[in-house]
Amino acid sequence: MQVNSFILEMQLSVPDFYSQIQPQLTRVEEKMRIQAENYHPDLKNALEIILSSGGKRIRATLTLLCGKMLGAAAEQSVTLASAIELLHTATLVHDDLIDGSLLRRGMPTLNSQWSPGATVLTGDFLFARAAKLAAETNNVDVMRIFAETLGIIVNGEIAQLFSKRYLVDRDNYFSRIYAKTASLFETACKSAAILSNASLEIQENLGSYGYNIGLAFQIVDDILDFNGEQITLGKPVGSDLRQGLLTLPVLIFLDRYPEDSNVRSLMSHGILDDLSQPSQFIHDISRSEVLDMAHQEAEKFVDMAISSLSDFIESKEKSALVELAKYITARNY
Repeated sequence: MQVNSFILEMQLSVPDFYSQIQPQLTRVEEKMRIQAENYHPDLKNALEIILSSGGKRIRATLTLLCGKMLGAAAEQSVTLASAIELLHTATLVHDDLIDGSLLRRGMPTLNSQWSPGATVLTGDFLFARAAKLAAETNNVDVMRIFAETLGIIVNGEIAQLFSKRYLVDRDNYFSRIYAKTASLFETACKSAAILSNASLEIQENLGSYGYNIGLAFQIVDDILDFNGEQITLGKPVGSDLRQGLLTLPVLIFLDRYPEDSNVRSLMSHGILDDLSQPSQFIHDISRSEVLDMAHQEAEKFVDMAISSLSDFIESKEKSALVELAKYITARNY
């Protein structure tokens, strides 16, 4: 079996929270990779390409750490983590097609090489295999929350597609990043608690932990969209703004600099005066203090996530979850 970039990364210097579940994460990778066996060879090739592009497997890590902390059966946890991570992978395939993205993590996306129809069908296949893995946990409540989360993600994408461009609305922003990112973080943690037969209170506490670090994770991604490099991001700097999506750094900038010409244009007309040249606006945002201010908001969500763990007994897994939460806002910033 080909060793992909994720396994190579795991053998190098990685955050300590991975060490608690490294063998299980390797099993997750293997379980995802075999999902296309005995199907059309091009599906297998596509899955190989998608998984080989890397990724930190944060959602799978959350699932495994929560399950291990609560005493879930190891193989069931691996199956659940594989389902969660494969669902995330499927959403990326469709997202890249919808957004017209040609690169992800610096590597060509599937839609850059395949037709739209073939790309959609590959994403559908991955959704189906993720659902099969969720069913293999033999837990109806896990299957229910899995299906509900997929509905939330798709509904969020539809809402984004049909929303007007340059919508100045914080509530809309947080609803959007919940659907896009935090919902699956929440499900990863909560479904691990369900699989462990934990109490409703524990399920809600871990769900809250996942919800809050999911919001923080996406806010940091939105910050990196302004201060990262294109070769690292795998997409143009400021790509969301270029597509008419206002993220937290932009919303803060609008509040801080109402006299800025681009701000006046957005607030008055709902558009930028020069849609073909947003580079100066992106430069102004990236050089201002608003990125630090957005980061401070992300840290508040991390603090709330850690508070959700306060009633759990001390353990290596709990410490790893605290470390992971802190890592969310420390990565590449």
